[in-house]
Amino acid sequence: MANAEKIYPRSGDKETVYLKPVISNPNISVGEYTMYNDFVNDPKLFEKNNVLYQYPINHDKLKIGKFCSIACGAKFIFNSANHTLSSLSTYPFPIFFEEWGLDIKDVALAWDNKGDIVIGNDVWIGYEAVIMAGVTIGDGAIIGTRAVVTKDVPPYTTVGGVPAKTIRKWFSEDTIGMLMELQWWDWPEEKIAQNIHAIKSGYVEQLRY
Repeated sequence: MANAEKIYPRSGDKETVYLKPVISNPNISVGEYTMYNDFVNDPKLFEKNNVLYQYPINHDKLKIGKFCSIACGAKFIFNSANHTLSSLSTYPFPIFFEEWGLDIKDVALAWDNKGDIVIGNDVWIGYEAVIMAGVTIGDGAIIGTRAVVTKDVPPYTTVGGVPAKTIRKWFSEDTIGMLMELQWWDWPEEKIAQNIHAIKSGYVEQLRY
């Protein structure tokens, strides 16, 4: 039986980790079996190297579901990177409150807050893809290599490019509907194990409910 609590899911492979056990930031939540591969940096440093501009003062959150596959160099860029467009200058004066005699409580006015980043279950995020603040990615979606995702992505939809645009749905609407209803990723481990071959087959009708 698989063990989602261990860090390294593959014997002898230190480039691939289950993310949940290596996350300590309370503003990041990750579901079981979601994995991250990094052949450049230590994958255990995902929080430091891949989750950017998530300043505690903003309280924005990264939520990643179960059974996601995240490739090397994928980045999640949060609200503090969004210099405000509601003033006459994009310069972040409130951050340098000491220099300009401003109030420390107004630091967050330096950027536009677009919200959390929410990643569904069974999502595949490709090499060096970038997910921007405020984006929700649906269950089963695929994010192409080096795509820059600035808008929500529907379930079981492949997107790519800069900015990312829809390439195709990778199942029929009927199959997508059945998968969204079944939510196999929430099944007990034993039930998933019993259905592994059916899940791999690509035919939802073979799943034993």
